[in-house]
Amino acid sequence: MTNAPAQSTYYASRPRLRIDGQLVANLGDQLLQTLLVEETTLGLFRCEASFINWGPKDSQVGFQFFDRQVLDFGKTIAVEFGPPGETGPVFAGRISGLEASFPGGGNPEFLILAEDHFQDFRMERRTRTFEDLSDSDVIQQVVSAYGMTAQVDVDGPSSYRLLAQVNQSDLAFLRERAAAVDAELWIDDRTVYVQARSRRNHGTVSFTYGKELVEFNVLADLSHQRTAVRVSGWDVSGKKAIDEEVSSSAIQAELGGLRGGSAVLEALSPHTERVSLAAPLSSDEAQTLAKASFRRRARSFVRGRGTVNGSARLRVGSAIELNNIGDFFAGTYYVTMARHTFDLENGYRTIFHAERPGIGG
Repeated sequence: MTNAPAQSTYYASRPRLRIDGQLVANLGDQLLQTLLVEETTLGLFRCEASFINWGPKDSQVGFQFFDRQVLDFGKTIAVEFGPPGETGPVFAGRISGLEASFPGGGNPEFLILAEDHFQDFRMERRTRTFEDLSDSDVIQQVVSAYGMTAQVDVDGPSSYRLLAQVNQSDLAFLRERAAAVDAELWIDDRTVYVQARSRRNHGTVSFTYGKELVEFNVLADLSHQRTAVRVSGWDVSGKKAIDEEVSSSAIQAELGGLRGGSAVLEALSPHTERVSLAAPLSSDEAQTLAKASFRRRARSFVRGRGTVNGSARLRVGSAIELNNIGDFFAGTYYVTMARHTFDLENGYRTIFHAERPGIGG
């Protein structure tokens, strides 16, 4: 048993599992041993679940799942957690792996591995080019080939002279394009979302140490911080060099009164990072790449890892407000990884990674 952050009463922490859209009660209520659902900023959800694979079935005693009737390759699985009337989804995808375990002195187990629909996007590598198109145009073109729709909300150049996908899966290419324009991607059912990090919003969840926040470890680290980032290139049509620099102003709007890592580093020993692997063909491209690179570093100045009583509301893109942990580190963080777990010892727990660009105090 475990309690939800918003409730003072207890509820059964076992998840509800749907296979091909149908609720299979005994999977979650009786046979489930462990479950893990993980989401990161890279956009591919994964799920692992293990079940008891021995017991009574059809008036006999034997293996539960080897007949492929309930669990099999390609079947969809959806996972829901929460109290009655407030159950929330944490995963929807397809089974892509099956595993059997026969431990010494224990019951046989059946394990499934599943991924969301981005699974299709990573199965084949391609080499191709896109000319005079925007990021939105390119993403729409890639996604539509899978019979899905794309919702794109990103900043950046209105078009690129040339974008190349070189021996990459479509998922790797989408991740690369999202990172280049300071955006993140994820999938919900048959819709792919690519949205600027600063505008991604999955709500705010609040936790207090000593109550719902079971544990939390946090680090403020200057080792990857820089006071400025420069990106260089060559403008072929203008026949001139490109050299763009971005500094702390790029992250100022996200600090909210906190002291940023670049400001701390500036007072100690300024350091500029030059991005040498990029090859922008215009100043707009270079400026976009420099901003994305600087913000990525700046946001990781303060990084934390915590565990809370299970919360289906906690997901990547959520703002998580942490209380009772001191002026340096209390406040709001951005969730970069959410891992929902269930086992027979701890019930439902949610582990998260979170970051922010500054410290308080």
